[in-house]
Amino acid sequence: MVPGLWLNEGGQSATGKLIDHVVRGHVAFPELQSKAAASAHSIYTYLNSHLDLIKKSLPVGFLTVDLHVWPDFHGNRSPLTDLTLKGMVVGLTLSRGLDELALIYLATIQAIALGTRHILETMQASGHHINTLFLCGGLSKNPLFVQMHADITGKPVVLSKEVESVLVGAAILGACASGDFASIQVCST
Repeated sequence: MVPGLWLNEGGQSATGKLIDHVVRGHVAFPELQSKAAASAHSIYTYLNSHLDLIKKSLPVGFLTVDLHVWPDFHGNRSPLTDLTLKGMVVGLTLSRGLDELALIYLATIQAIALGTRHILETMQASGHHINTLFLCGGLSKNPLFVQMHADITGKPVVLSKEVESVLVGAAILGACASGDFASIQVCST
């Protein structure tokens, strides 16, 4: 991608969309929307706070002990590289309330973090040494998402100072592709 440097990519497809799909598709979503709006918070900030209330009765690892998500609803990009894989949720009950929505939201984030760990373990088995996660983009603004990645991978997480680093990076690549700048290094200074 950058001459003289190398890059290993290991990504999961549509993780933000997966979280939205699980949350917005749940029967308790209208209740969540209403309570989030009444508290003047986003639905995800409200869910994170709701999980904090639930956690007071059980440690976080026990909240989803019987609820599991396989996050490949849109196939698997890394490390299995199988676009035909499908996602699933195991451990659903007949409960339909906000607590259950919060738990499936948590289980989905945990599944994504476990997918990240699988990618890292595969890279490390191939000889790469990875000691830090650098997160950017919309999901890096969700403290639960960031914390689950740190906890599940056992790696420290570094967040970008630039709030919209993905957009800045895209703009840099666009400026280089247009020919206005000779290289990414020149454009990004």
